[in-house]
Amino acid sequence: MFNIGDLVIYSNMGICQIDDICEKTYGGMTRTYYIMHPIEDSTLIIQNPVDNDRVLMQGIIDKSESEEILESFKLPGIQWIDNSSERHKVYSGIASSGNREEISKVLNTLLCKKHEFEMNDKKLSEHDRRLLLYLQKIFYKELAITLDTTVEAVTKKINQMIAFKMNKTSRHEVAKYVN
Repeated sequence: MFNIGDLVIYSNMGICQIDDICEKTYGGMTRTYYIMHPIEDSTLIIQNPVDNDRVLMQGIIDKSESEEILESFKLPGIQWIDNSSERHKVYSGIASSGNREEISKVLNTLLCKKHEFEMNDKKLSEHDRRLLLYLQKIFYKELAITLDTTVEAVTKKINQMIAFKMNKTSRHEVAKYVN
């Protein structure tokens, strides 16, 4: 159970702060609810039953896990799936799982593909682009909070790692054909 003041990832709303935990009665049924708001919009109030297991709600990761995840962007992500509908299904499933390690791999792969496509004057598909933006918004904010930095600093660091990795791969590919 979470406490008042805790930051949580709530479904597709992103990072929310729990403002209150109280009992409410709806339709003659009394349940305990988390009352929270997205940290980006304090005017939006969300009420979610404490015992609701149909909606993903989890605490944010700690600093050491954030540091490990940030470093993982130096490594390969997950395998790119050529079939776009299959890719969307698999990657979206991972994104909704809440597993930060796996989510970072999907994000890593999408960022690498975006970089690769841009180098060839191509663009990501609309599904891939939307998933990338969604993951960046929530994931980068979570990393920034736990690492006590800004979203811009997290974005810059990850982009540098992706660019370095992609440039290193490109040099390796060129060397393979030259030698």
